[in-house]
Amino acid sequence: MASSSRAARPAASSRCVLGTATTPWAAPYCASKAAVHAATDALRLELRPFGVHVVKVVAGAVRSGLGRANAAQLAAGDQEWRMYRDFAAAIEERGRASQTRKSTDAGVFARHVARRVMSARPPREIVYGNMTLLFAALAASPGWVRDAFFAWRFGLNKNKKPR
Repeated sequence: MASSSRAARPAASSRCVLGTATTPWAAPYCASKAAVHAATDALRLELRPFGVHVVKVVAGAVRSGLGRANAAQLAAGDQEWRMYRDFAAAIEERGRASQTRKSTDAGVFARHVARRVMSARPPREIVYGNMTLLFAALAASPGWVRDAFFAWRFGLNKNKKPR
């Protein structure tokens, strides 16, 4: 058990904006980020008595190795889309969304987060990176607004028959 006389120790838990405003074509990824969001909130409370200050890090679009690997896999073009064939272009676009010119550089993101987490008074939450404002607005919107936005954005407002 940590002594109450010790200074608080920071612990950061990183998650993506997709944990609060999910997008099509990424259900398992979004679900895992929502789980990290919930676990971080619980741990912030549970670990406080032990002098651990848990900081939730909410990343926007950050250029990363994972994103580049996804983009490379999509570029290889060896997917068999089956019933999603009519949405292949939208799925590929979604898969590359975090790796654009406007995405936050991973090094810039890491330095920003480290500086804030290691500060004398770290915040409960750090929200940083490209597209965080859009996703904050979507997360605060009613479900029908999010559905309408993503249906329009990814062409999901057309009825398709499974193949």
